[in-house]
Amino acid sequence: MAQVSFIELCRKLVGNAHVISDPAKMVSYITDYRRRFTGKALAVISPGNTREVADIVKLCKLQKIPVVPQGGNTGLVLGSVPDTSGKAVVLSLRRLKRIREIDVANNTMTVEAGCILDDVRKAALDADRLFPLSLASSGSCTIGGNLAANAGGTAVLRYGTARELCLGLEVVTPDGDIWNGLYKLRKNNTGYDLRDLFVGSEGTLGVITAAVLKLFPRPRTQQTAFVALRTPDDALRFLTIAQKFAGFALTTFELMSRYSLELVTKHFPHLLPPLPLDKPYFVLLELCESEPEEQTAARFEKLLQYAIEEDIICDAALAQTLAQSRSMWSLRENISAAQAKEGRNVKHDIAVPTSLFAEFIETTDRLLQHYFPGCRMVTFGHLGDGSLHYNVGAPEGVPDDEFLLRQNDINRIVYDSVSRMHGAISAEHGLGALKHGENAGYKSEVEIRMMQQIKKALDPGNLMNPGKVLP
Repeated sequence: MAQVSFIELCRKLVGNAHVISDPAKMVSYITDYRRRFTGKALAVISPGNTREVADIVKLCKLQKIPVVPQGGNTGLVLGSVPDTSGKAVVLSLRRLKRIREIDVANNTMTVEAGCILDDVRKAALDADRLFPLSLASSGSCTIGGNLAANAGGTAVLRYGTARELCLGLEVVTPDGDIWNGLYKLRKNNTGYDLRDLFVGSEGTLGVITAAVLKLFPRPRTQQTAFVALRTPDDALRFLTIAQKFAGFALTTFELMSRYSLELVTKHFPHLLPPLPLDKPYFVLLELCESEPEEQTAARFEKLLQYAIEEDIICDAALAQTLAQSRSMWSLRENISAAQAKEGRNVKHDIAVPTSLFAEFIETTDRLLQHYFPGCRMVTFGHLGDGSLHYNVGAPEGVPDDEFLLRQNDINRIVYDSVSRMHGAISAEHGLGALKHGENAGYKSEVEIRMMQQIKKALDPGNLMNPGKVLP
């Protein structure tokens, strides 16, 4: 069937206004979030409901046309953009944005995949509940994308990843069938857990169209502190003490290197740190609790005082107002934006056991400085759950393009360190088209073969987001 006929059939299925075939109008859909890669697509198709998604997938299977599911297109590993062949369609889920139900008594919310994360969080708060997934891109990323990539964010320490915040899914399979797995159950032992199969699959096994999300009681109090430390090992010791003092109230524990914060103050001079940036590392930690504010504040002050007396931390600033808390968070949330303004760098999103966090930073820093003297480390991340954004910038005076020619060598040093510590080369960004080859080198043949068998069983035509996740 001719290309134009396929596009006309798509227009009949979803409406003329929701099929884009003009290359100039497709640019934002086929260009990755960092604007480093632009693919090609046959068309961008935006269904308005699950049935339309299924109809489009069935048509694509019939015509053997690859499908690239896309939410907010905020991914960082080329997982939601097509390749340069021009054979695929981008299936945008942005029109699927209804909140279908909030069940306050069951502490669940059923939402469609195109819902913006911020809108979901607001809807939960309006119902006097909390949906705790929190990401820097929360104003543009979608729930479907969050689940497809198993997003982490800043509250994993207490609430877990997107996988752990999801009870059920609705999915369009590669055959165009609709699986209604929107269970609102916390216990369900009636077979294989298909939900876990699709969460984290990056659109390679099917299209997530809706989800049942867990809600939590809305905390009565929130306390934020900004702490200065000497070493990552001190940060690890401080985490242990914080968990002892605060228990489950400890929601966030974010480590940031001095250089990463210096970039923020350089490029966003209106963002002022609450402490002088004269120590090598800083931690942003937060307690959320249902107890009265005075009790939480007293417990927090006791924790900080103890850590100072034990010479584990050097100084601390405790937010006294919501505005001060937001100011502290702005420093953390603008690190990535500051990096982008400073120039290109080699990014890593890795995970190691929390107990080896300090060892990883210290040994890998030393190796990189040996082979790339003067390289600048933008180190920040979620110490509480063992994941880290470990980015390497060019030395002063070395052009970014020249430095990036050594990217493979830098990756090898970093990923070999991760492997030695039994970690993962992708903690929360996924693999996409960017990391699947390297990932295969660190996985066992058995693990890769099992994943390939699952892919072949569900998508034998390799039409669902081909070239992603698996080599």
